[in-house]
Amino acid sequence: MLFKFNNYFNLMKTYISFFLFLGFLFFSQSCSSQSSSDPKAVDSLVNSQNFTFHAQRANPTNYDVINVMNSIPNSTSTRILELDGSYTIILKNDTLDVYLPYFGRSFNPSYGSTDKTGYKFVSKDFTVNKSQNKKGNWIIKINPKDVSTVSEIYIEVFKNGKAFTSMKSSDRQPISYDGYVDKNDVNSKP
Repeated sequence: MLFKFNNYFNLMKTYISFFLFLGFLFFSQSCSSQSSSDPKAVDSLVNSQNFTFHAQRANPTNYDVINVMNSIPNSTSTRILELDGSYTIILKNDTLDVYLPYFGRSFNPSYGSTDKTGYKFVSKDFTVNKSQNKKGNWIIKINPKDVSTVSEIYIEVFKNGKAFTSMKSSDRQPISYDGYVDKNDVNSKP
């Protein structure tokens, strides 16, 4: 009798875990679809070259980093990699202002210096190349010339305003970010 009760209890735990997972999945999908824009507004933002990319999630490419994050007690890597949108790339007239966190392996670390742990720089000398792919998504490639560590910033902007950004750096492993583009705040930097 005790054996049947344990099997029933384990089966109920499995069902409850499954339904909690489905609930979390539907909740995260509904939250992620809240920030979408009109395709014409997105086109005008990209054409103006006057917009802000807000990072909502970091995607490191190094599995060692993810494993270390998963080893932190009472935390998961997914929660650490979720960002609040305050990390940005601001493209404004002749200024590029980048403020993004970095999770990954650095090839030239600066020990004891916390101001070089993420991507934090302002560039005044950069080129912007824009194109649209067959699906209508914008491909933006920004090459800062006065920043020695970053060779290219790749931003793909989808029709609904969501965006994918990846950073190519000479001293770090690649990293990408998911987020969205929006018009620049009047009170923003540069």
